[in-house]
Amino acid sequence: MEVAAISSSSLTSKTQASSSFFFNDLCLPSVNPITPLLYSPAIRSSSLVVTRRKGKKSIVRMTVSGDSSETVEMAPKGMIFEPILEQGVFRFDCSVEHKKAAFPSVSFKNSKDREVPIISHDVPSYVPAFDCIHEQQVVTFEFSPGTSFYGTGEVGGQLERTGKRVFTWNSDAWGYGAGTTSLYQSHPWVLVVLPAGETLGVLADTTRKCEIDLRKDGVIRIISPPSYPIITFGPFSSPSAVLESLSHAVGTVFMPPKWALGYHQCRWSYMSDKRVAEIAQTFRDKKIPADVIWMDIDYMDGFRCFTFDKEHFPDPSALTKHLHNNGFKAIWMLDPGIKQEEGYSVYDSGSKNDVWIRRADGKPFVGDVWPGPCVFPDYTNSEARSWWANLVKDFISNGVDGIWNDMNEPAVFKVVTKTMPESNIHRGDDELGGVQNHSHYHNVYGMLMARSTYEGMELADKNKRPFVLTRAGFIGSQRYAATWTGDNLSTWEHLHMSISMVLQLGLSGQPLSGPDIGGFAGNATPRLFGRWMGVGAMFPFCRGHSEAGTDDHEPWSFGEECEEVCRAALNRRYQLLPHFYTLFYIAHTTGAPVAAPIFFADPKDSRLRTVENAFLLGSLLIHASTFSSQGTHELQPIFPRGTWLRFDFEDSHPDLPTLYLQGGSIITLGPPHLHVGESSLSDDLTLLVSLDENGKAIGLLFEDDGDGYGYTKGSYLITHYIAERQSSIVTVKVLKTEGEWQRPKRRVYVQLLLGGGAMLDAWGMDGEIIQIKVPSEIEVSELVSTSSERFKLHMESTKLIPEKEVLPGQKGMELSKEPVELNSGDWKLNIVPWIGGRILSMTHVPSGVQWLHSRIDINGYEEYSGTEYRSAGCTEEYNIIDWRDLEHAGEEESLILEGDVGGGLVLRRKITIPKDNPKVFRIASSIEARSVGAGSGGFSRLVCLRVHPTFTLMHPTESFISFTSIDGTKHEVWPDSGEQLYEGNNLPNGEWMLVDKSLNVQLVNRFDDRQVFKCIVHWDCGTVNLELWSEDRPVSKESPLKIEHEYEVTNFP
Repeated sequence: MEVAAISSSSLTSKTQASSSFFFNDLCLPSVNPITPLLYSPAIRSSSLVVTRRKGKKSIVRMTVSGDSSETVEMAPKGMIFEPILEQGVFRFDCSVEHKKAAFPSVSFKNSKDREVPIISHDVPSYVPAFDCIHEQQVVTFEFSPGTSFYGTGEVGGQLERTGKRVFTWNSDAWGYGAGTTSLYQSHPWVLVVLPAGETLGVLADTTRKCEIDLRKDGVIRIISPPSYPIITFGPFSSPSAVLESLSHAVGTVFMPPKWALGYHQCRWSYMSDKRVAEIAQTFRDKKIPADVIWMDIDYMDGFRCFTFDKEHFPDPSALTKHLHNNGFKAIWMLDPGIKQEEGYSVYDSGSKNDVWIRRADGKPFVGDVWPGPCVFPDYTNSEARSWWANLVKDFISNGVDGIWNDMNEPAVFKVVTKTMPESNIHRGDDELGGVQNHSHYHNVYGMLMARSTYEGMELADKNKRPFVLTRAGFIGSQRYAATWTGDNLSTWEHLHMSISMVLQLGLSGQPLSGPDIGGFAGNATPRLFGRWMGVGAMFPFCRGHSEAGTDDHEPWSFGEECEEVCRAALNRRYQLLPHFYTLFYIAHTTGAPVAAPIFFADPKDSRLRTVENAFLLGSLLIHASTFSSQGTHELQPIFPRGTWLRFDFEDSHPDLPTLYLQGGSIITLGPPHLHVGESSLSDDLTLLVSLDENGKAIGLLFEDDGDGYGYTKGSYLITHYIAERQSSIVTVKVLKTEGEWQRPKRRVYVQLLLGGGAMLDAWGMDGEIIQIKVPSEIEVSELVSTSSERFKLHMESTKLIPEKEVLPGQKGMELSKEPVELNSGDWKLNIVPWIGGRILSMTHVPSGVQWLHSRIDINGYEEYSGTEYRSAGCTEEYNIIDWRDLEHAGEEESLILEGDVGGGLVLRRKITIPKDNPKVFRIASSIEARSVGAGSGGFSRLVCLRVHPTFTLMHPTESFISFTSIDGTKHEVWPDSGEQLYEGNNLPNGEWMLVDKSLNVQLVNRFDDRQVFKCIVHWDCGTVNLELWSEDRPVSKESPLKIEHEYEVTNFP
């Protein structure tokens, strides 16, 4: 592709000529690379519609507000571009008309930075192709084989994203799985690591629903309604350089108060102030470090925001004072849904100030959430944000230290989309896009709520840094809030996945994140919880949280072994807090991630790009086991090149991660305090030193007040430490300092790592030269060998935390087992025989669609033995009668299960992926009589075989059920139809399809209509049931009830 442009040397400062960029046969006027295009910043509407195709060109009609309709011809390849922001950053648009039609940037911290070109002679290394198909702007990048993809924000599943597809549409995704395509946040961003290690960032700067398709090796395909620009960053020499450049556009993470880096304890819910005080005191009594207690929604009066339950939280100020006196901060939840109730001051005030989102007819939208009927503030409008911020300001006076914004996708109950209608109207500020419908602002609603909450905390106290946690977000929301990975599950899969999820968020500009440690939904086992705490204590944001109805999930709730591991894990974190705090200062000032994949240490090394059980905290490498039966010491870590030396805090345990320090590095440690408030600048400081092959190491420490904004005015101290070996002497000293603070008078303890956990040490005063004499090579070798052997014996003699329950009445054994996996052909299925024999997960591998995903104990694919919902069959333990896996399957991979459903009956199920047709999987189910009493004539009670799968709707508004009935009638059943029953001649004629128009695929369910007497479609919040019912009759040994059916994914239409 040839590119021609007017060079800057050919234009004088007075030149106002336009330039052109030529791509193949396309020549359209473009922005002058020096003179910015001038147009009104208040863009309120635009439309671009493909009307027909002509040869290789798309004929497009575009209307920009205030302009007449204009038809332009566009070739399907080549976008116009201009350099923006800084060297190496380019903006691409399909045409000048597209650029005019693009909405303002919400992701950029300064939206004008996207609009103003800079002087540059550079041209982009990669120019995307575009096309307009079915009223969608399709942008394609092609890279060399061996390119790796990362980013895409908050996503489940694998770290390296090739083969995956993501849809940016903020969704209340309780119990999500590895294949869920839309979670709570939207980051239309891909980090591209080229084969040689150079790295490029690609941002689709649109707030609209966006498909990011990475299923083809080396290809990025971005699909979203027009018009939107593509911003590229790089290629630069490293991923760190790309993220730094990205941060110049979308901003860096807010500087968190130091206490926010401690451990946070949360539950839905601690139901009274007495229970909160009890939890806090138990932490102190058991000497388990913690800094924050969280109050979930039940502290409110009837779930009304900005209120307190008068019976259970009668004096919130007294509670927060008690917590503060005990070294704890208090964080309280605020949701966007405001109860529609006259006399409720927040509702009355909001109505008076006209801040609610409106329906298309102009009336306030009302949707059900926790309080019942609710209205929702329009955070796209500055007046509404100011109104909310002032409510937050007053709320803080109760001693509130931080605020938790939940349910802000926004989530709405009792509707299949789980959110508000896309036709709702927002009266957005002009700089955000003006008056638009909800489909335009949906993905930024949570970010703007977090911004308003953050600004309210700033109003309350300008001398304290706000701390806001948001569930929903958009790229750029790190400027205002931390985040967590939502309603995860208490499973080993989710423990493993939590590492990649935290890393992906960091690679998408959000470094302050973490999962609900132990899992939100379900009951963790002692080993799962302890292992998760070990890993979670090393995440940037460290919080334990669990849902209502589960067992207690505090660190002491799982027995002494687990408690001891949790205490050790959190002691590690608190000793590492100086290092964490320094990393956050670096992240705040440079855009670097706090936790990074290990390939950051060597982007050229392809071995490192798919490692999912290890990550970096600066120069510190964390290596964890996420397999139930294996301790960390039983795994072989993959290291980047160079020196990596193991160390611990004399706390090694097979359930804790193993720690390594990169050669050439110094990190700082502090004492293991019980909370941040105990720390002092005069505390002893430990310098952990790992020399490189040249005998050198460097490191830095950032210190300030831990809160407030003095650091922005020079009130801080940055110390650069250096260690150098000359002959047998290692000298450690201060290389240089930054900031106005004087060095505290304190002792320094230097630990020089030798390898294998061995070390040499020395004490001195901070700021003075400290020297350590290194013994001979033979002596060092003996020290390393002795330490390694001691570590090996210790780990081998230390038992893993028990998997089984250890306290009376404690549940959770169901999670100590691994699901059975059938993985063959087009399908990957996970089955849990011990609870209902349910299919937990159903993933179609070629499309990457996870059609079904559920928690262990409910939903998924279930079968019942009666007409009643959840009758016998869906919770009983099933025995595995036969299991033929891929290696030994021969003609098919299959699993046969049987569950006792009482009365001498069993429910038998055979699940098969046939070798001769691997595109389908089949289920043959039957209710069989095994020991029916003779007094009944050999016949059982009245039974009905009821197949009850709960399928996940990736795109609820674009999904429907399609079938032709026995009488030839064609049916399309959409979500707004509620529950529908079909029988007799209305029964589907042997098959029905769950169609997803957005994905252009359909899940086909074929069955024998001689066995099926009734079909039911039941739509729910984000799910649909496609039920098959047998006839309702007694069975005998000779007359079982059977339903045989199969599933296949095909293209639609």
